[in-house]
Amino acid sequence: MLGLKLLTDPRWANIAESNLEEILTDHAWCEQKAAANALYLITNNPEHIEMVQTLAEIAIEEMQHFNMVVDIIKQRGYNLGREKRDDYVGELFKFAKKNCSRHESFVDRLLFAAMIEARSCERFRVLSKNIADKELATFYHELMVSEATHYTTFLGFARQYAVV
Repeated sequence: MLGLKLLTDPRWANIAESNLEEILTDHAWCEQKAAANALYLITNNPEHIEMVQTLAEIAIEEMQHFNMVVDIIKQRGYNLGREKRDDYVGELFKFAKKNCSRHESFVDRLLFAAMIEARSCERFRVLSKNIADKELATFYHELMVSEATHYTTFLGFARQYAVV
């Protein structure tokens, strides 16, 4: 369904579980960046009112997820570390078209958002099925469902606006 060519090795969950503070910190900042991306798309494409309204809801939801992760960090006595550069996203954006039209850049950004949400969904699935911490497994299962919705939303808008 997600169309990812390379799936995450389930053993990654064991590595993640061995350093939950770092994983949760990274997760929190990824949620914040997802909200910021939705707001960027809204700000730069206000003429697409249907998309604006939908992405406003996604931005709010992503910030709610950010708060949920921060709550988990706090409950477990961890610290919310600083945001780190995301190598996956950095590598992905290398494929962005250069010197293209505003419209092409807009559709590319929607497609990249869909890919990032798809990868998040897939990683949350891996975590929900492979970590021993049942509370976090349940949490990541719930987020997996949400991220799948986000993935399909961004992909749908990319398809819709690609033909304009």
